Amino acid sequence: MKLYLVPTPVGNLGDMTYRAVEVLKEADLVLAEDTRTSRVVMQHYGIATPLAAYHIFNEHKALQGIIDRLLGGQVIALVTDAGTPGISDPGFLLVREAVKNGIPVETLPGATAFVPALVDSGIPCDRFVFLGFLPHKKGRQTAVRQLAGEARTMVIYESPYRIVKLLGELEGVLGEERQVSVSREISKLHAETVRGTLSEVRDHFASKEVKGEIVVVLAGSDGEAASAACAEGEE
Repeated sequence: MKLYLVPTPVGNLGDMTYRAVEVLKEADLVLAEDTRTSRVVMQHYGIATPLAAYHIFNEHKALQGIIDRLLGGQVIALVTDAGTPGISDPGFLLVREAVKNGIPVETLPGATAFVPALVDSGIPCDRFVFLGFLPHKKGRQTAVRQLAGEARTMVIYESPYRIVKLLGELEGVLGEERQVSVSREISKLHAETVRGTLSEVRDHFASKEVKGEIVVVLAGSDGEAASAACAEGEE
């Protein structure tokens, strides 16, 4: 018995690791956030393992049945639509319950959207905080205001439909000169990373139709000091 968390490509299908393919082929069952999306990846690599849905709308209901199968000796792999399960995706509840029941859990290293976006940003990445998606409505203004005192680099996920709004909200709290990097469509054909001040990057995205998953990397309140410290450490 074992539960595997298996990262899948956030863009180019070639980003799948050999080991990820092997684990998915050898598992008794693959749990997928969206079976239609995961079937594309599995067909590409000739993986014929049975698929079952496991997503935010059924994870509580399906949880005990999955644990029972694991306790019965099965090997089960969890994948999400893209990236590493548990990072702003289903996975935490299942891992927690597996640990409680003494079921071995292993997460394979692999694709996740925020790491390449962070490294590409040119903003200090020696200290950062991952914030995932900010609240859409209730509590959003409070969440944005709380970022003003954060000294570390901040990593935020956002929808293409709200990116201009988010950049405007950040600009209103942090000032138009705060440095930011926005990456979208990571590892895909039309991948784009835009760097600059909040004002400059907001204007860029306000002038076009925005598509694709988005990662925002925002400099902390002591970004300049952090940049100097990083430079000294490289000497």
